[in-house]
Amino acid sequence: MSHSDSDALVHDPDGGLPRLLEIMRRLRDPDTGCPWDIEQDFASIAPYTIEEAYEVADAIARQAWDELEAELGDLLLQSVYHTQMGAEAELFTFESVANRIADKMVARHPHVFGDESRDKSAEQQTRDWETIKAKERADKKAKGVLDDVALALPALLRAVKLQKRAARVGFDWPEVAQVVDKIAEEAHELAEARDTMTEAEVFEEYGDLLFAVSNLGRHLGVEPEEALRATNAKFTRRFGAVEAKLAEMGKRPEDSDLAEMDALWNAVKAEEKAG
Repeated sequence: MSHSDSDALVHDPDGGLPRLLEIMRRLRDPDTGCPWDIEQDFASIAPYTIEEAYEVADAIARQAWDELEAELGDLLLQSVYHTQMGAEAELFTFESVANRIADKMVARHPHVFGDESRDKSAEQQTRDWETIKAKERADKKAKGVLDDVALALPALLRAVKLQKRAARVGFDWPEVAQVVDKIAEEAHELAEARDTMTEAEVFEEYGDLLFAVSNLGRHLGVEPEEALRATNAKFTRRFGAVEAKLAEMGKRPEDSDLAEMDALWNAVKAEEKAG
């Protein structure tokens, strides 16, 4: 593409994806690009990719539909960034990445794109999906059941994926009550022995407790990451309401005490339930 054609595309408000790809190519040009962009690599951009995914999830959780378009654009830019670097290293291109995921979606949906029947229950479709993914892992010659569960996933999400993978080969509690008993056991051990444990032992036991709690969420059909995110939002909202009530009294949280703030907290909860 000539420089004039490139300029025309870059400044075309209706240029769509080709425009974005050209902008990224220009930003990474070693002679005329942006110095900061030129210096980046996969590892340095990865944290931004994770952050942008969370921004998308946050906009959806808040139902901020006016923000979602922009957040999705930021996330798309991350894919464009990585594929541009991949093209420079002759590893892959945006087109090859798009074709690869397209191939995967077609292969994983034979009931839509093939000759399999769509007349299946959600449970049967889930089993079929897992069968297809298991074959994909076998084709990649994964060495162990847990080998390809991504290390960079949020810890709660990764815990659930590890548990699901182990459950496929029968390593799982069969009853929810057994999971609850395990949580109680872990919590009791930590509470009883915390004063005699080393810092490393407390760290390890607390991790065991969190792992067991995430396992309970899996057995209940609740995604721990999503549930905790919702609880974080609820806590933030309610504590903000407590601060507002204190402000009406001419106070700040540091001017109050636990008893007063707890009473206000309960009042906020009651108002939410009544509303």
